[in-house]
Amino acid sequence: MRLNKFIGETGLCSRREADELIAAGRVTLGGAVAVAGAKWAEGMVVCVDGKELRRKPAAKNRRRHVYIALNKPIGITCTTDTADASNIVDFIDHQERIFPIGRLDKDSEGLILLTSNGDIVNRILRVENNHEKEYLVGVNKPVTDEFLRTMARGVHIHRQLTKPCKVSRLAKYGFRITLTQGLNRQIRLMSEALGYKVVQLRRVRVINVRLGTLKPGAWRNLSDAELAGLLPDFTDW
Repeated sequence: MRLNKFIGETGLCSRREADELIAAGRVTLGGAVAVAGAKWAEGMVVCVDGKELRRKPAAKNRRRHVYIALNKPIGITCTTDTADASNIVDFIDHQERIFPIGRLDKDSEGLILLTSNGDIVNRILRVENNHEKEYLVGVNKPVTDEFLRTMARGVHIHRQLTKPCKVSRLAKYGFRITLTQGLNRQIRLMSEALGYKVVQLRRVRVINVRLGTLKPGAWRNLSDAELAGLLPDFTDW
């Protein structure tokens, strides 16, 4: 395997950071200074700053797939297309092949789930499951009672009426909204149809998984309780 992947699997750092260590001449492979693109084979000794690295032992009852929560910053695109320099996969730089569950606009921030398990993606995104997604939204003018009532009842966008949803005022220029559908740029278009412009949009919850104190750009593995809450009848983790 590639040397940067081996270093990533030891838990020392990401593959991208491993490339930087290699470029700086801080990594040796089999006693010689490693070069970019080097390959590691079983039995070869790898050292960083003279300290030998070892792969993590396989954990008992290890999950078959990866499930993570990311606090997506503005400017990152929820695509696996590496031709897009802002793609979310390269941003996370996970050692496993992962992809986002659903999407979050490039101009929006907050919670996005990613996984290596295609089965869970299909189940979570299934429209009839009515899974909730909660957002905090800032707009360009005061939020009125009429605005909140109309948003909650449904707004005509994409040639259809959006499903009823939960909406409440957060501040003079902000509101909280919980959706059970995921139309393209839904909140922005709903607000625009009522004469408002969204200036900030952050997703804080997907079903039972909450953003919490996760910092922008940071990610974490989902807990067993979160996985059980996402799909109670699913056991092939």
